[in-house]
Amino acid sequence: MNTLAKTRSIMNKFDIRANKRYGQNFLIDDNVLENIVNASNVTDEDLVIEIGPGLGNLTEYLLDRAKYVLLVEIDPKMIEVLNHRFNDRKNFTLINNDILQVNIDEMVEKIKEEKGLEFRKVKVVANLPYYITTPIIFKLLEDENIISDITVMVQKEVAERMVAAPKSKDFGILTLMVKYFSEANIEIIVPNSSFIPEPGVTSAVISLEKKRNYDIKNEKVFFELIHKAFAQRRKKMTNSLVATKFNNMSKEEIEELFTKCNLSTNTRAEELEIEDFINIVNNI
Repeated sequence: MNTLAKTRSIMNKFDIRANKRYGQNFLIDDNVLENIVNASNVTDEDLVIEIGPGLGNLTEYLLDRAKYVLLVEIDPKMIEVLNHRFNDRKNFTLINNDILQVNIDEMVEKIKEEKGLEFRKVKVVANLPYYITTPIIFKLLEDENIISDITVMVQKEVAERMVAAPKSKDFGILTLMVKYFSEANIEIIVPNSSFIPEPGVTSAVISLEKKRNYDIKNEKVFFELIHKAFAQRRKKMTNSLVATKFNNMSKEEIEELFTKCNLSTNTRAEELEIEDFINIVNNI
């Protein structure tokens, strides 16, 4: 059976309908599934973390390719399906939890210890729930040090924001966070006809190779800067920083800082490169 036939069979057997609460849309295109796994470069030496495996369509491909798979699923109904579907497989651990509440580094270390396994790399490969894509991306980039690569399906417009160029409407906080922590590439554009039920948006698969390419003196101040710089993105950046009380600096101090960094006090946040934001932080 192809994935579409398997999906219909499983949904009928377990009386399942996509749960809007969890943003469920089941990926049923075998070509897309294979392309996602190929884009992730998963090998039989890697541990893969899949977020929101749902019915397990992508999971099946990952279990064939990876050494071990950690599945994190929030929907209890899907836990039943996954355990039934893969009851003959030995290379996975399934947990019923919200990914935002899981310490991935700790979970991976626990698997290493309990299973006596070592891994070349730890990668995330997933079709992310679109309603919480950004918090998940921030968590994977900021909090989870053990992860080396992230290959995820997101809304096409979100993927475009991740790789946006300065002076474009898509350039913003997400762009800067992704660029600071990784190198990003859009790999595949996925039509809504690849899912059941069909979402109302086009999707894209994006790969993020985690890297630290920038030397910065204070990450905390950098994160504060980019969030407050775009808090009122239509305003001049200096005015936005004053209004949001960035670093408790006065208007005069902020304007002096911009002059020191060879930046116009009339500039807007979207007009700057990431190097400009880093330079601001390093000059405080």
